[in-house]
Amino acid sequence: MKVFGTTLRALGAASLLLIGALAHLAHAAVPAIKPVSVAKAITTAKSALPAPQGTLVIIGGGLRADNAEVWQRIVELSGGKGARIAVFGSASMSPEKSGKSIIAKLNQYGADAFFVPLGVKLAGSDYRKAAEDPVLVSQILSATGVYFAGGDQARITQALVRADGSRTAALDAVWSVYRNGGVIAGSSAGAAIMSTTMFYDAKPVLDMLKMGVTDGREIAPGLGFIGNDIFVDQHLLVRGRFARMIPVMLKKGYQLGLGIDENSAMVVDAKRDVEVIGYSGALLIDLSGAITDRGIKGFNVSNAAISYLDRGDKFNLVTRVFTPSPDKADNKLDPNQPDMREPVFTNDILGNNAVLDLMGNLIDNAQQEAIGIAFGNPRDPYPDLGFEFRFSKTVNSVGYSSTEAEAYSVLKLRLDIRPIQLQQPLYRYK
Repeated sequence: MKVFGTTLRALGAASLLLIGALAHLAHAAVPAIKPVSVAKAITTAKSALPAPQGTLVIIGGGLRADNAEVWQRIVELSGGKGARIAVFGSASMSPEKSGKSIIAKLNQYGADAFFVPLGVKLAGSDYRKAAEDPVLVSQILSATGVYFAGGDQARITQALVRADGSRTAALDAVWSVYRNGGVIAGSSAGAAIMSTTMFYDAKPVLDMLKMGVTDGREIAPGLGFIGNDIFVDQHLLVRGRFARMIPVMLKKGYQLGLGIDENSAMVVDAKRDVEVIGYSGALLIDLSGAITDRGIKGFNVSNAAISYLDRGDKFNLVTRVFTPSPDKADNKLDPNQPDMREPVFTNDILGNNAVLDLMGNLIDNAQQEAIGIAFGNPRDPYPDLGFEFRFSKTVNSVGYSSTEAEAYSVLKLRLDIRPIQLQQPLYRYK
């Protein structure tokens, strides 16, 4: 069997008198132990706010210093050579150290980046006062780009959102940069904050399927730069996290979810065009037609749609039109002439890149469906409970193959997930 390769691959300053008075979305503060639920959100004049004219660069984590495509795109979108980029190390245990490292990389690619001294773990600083400091706010407003480092995303929201759920002056300044055409980039934790819901104190993926997700535990409010209709996750393919996106999306009412892999990025512009750049790609999950069966005990979903957007591919979140990368544009797969015929199966669908391999091997195959299994170890909660992931081709399924590498783009496979039981304890075969 041919194996799908896994190693492939301005600005108008906002009036300080309005800072903290306007809120684009409702957010909850995330204290050190548990997030506080917000009784009322600040939504004053939300409808009057203009749509952001800036660009998001959502990085899946593990961004290497030599990934010139991603680093250069951040700098170019921020204005090119000499671009002023405000770097937040807020998510890190060592914000200043993390910030300096990122500044060095951005400057290597032509930026004039600077550190924003705001973080829960920043020694000798009161982050609450810093977040309202007019001098710091003025510095942020002078930037044409903002970068959020990786670490713990709860530290970002804790530093930038007040206890009542309203924005701090610093966060309102970040929104002003974005609204007026600037760039908001973030890696790992900095990517998690991009949607209105983010993972907070998340359990392992399989445990989330077994035991569900709870507001204030596994999930909490993010900062919502991408809007309230798209859910975002990161470290996607290497950690099998696509499976944890689905229960959260169902719980919070998201129809579309984007998960970006490590050392890769999704560039989302003001027209909501998504372009995948970097080393790998992203998974697009569409639950607009998905249903659950309440008669089945345990997590289940039917008729979800899952797509893989490879590097160079584009997808519009409004029109939902897909545009393949140039190396795939003239190489749409013919379902009547598949390259493979062997059954496709994996007993570890949550393993490193397993879902990507399975999708690639199915789309260019005479077989119409593929099966993936997920089980924990005997010491996990509910050790006899596992899940079957059934991927099926439909009349809407489409594949593209690269003419330059062994790489596929895969659109609209059907995904059904149902609980299955593995008898415990296991016995040796005799």
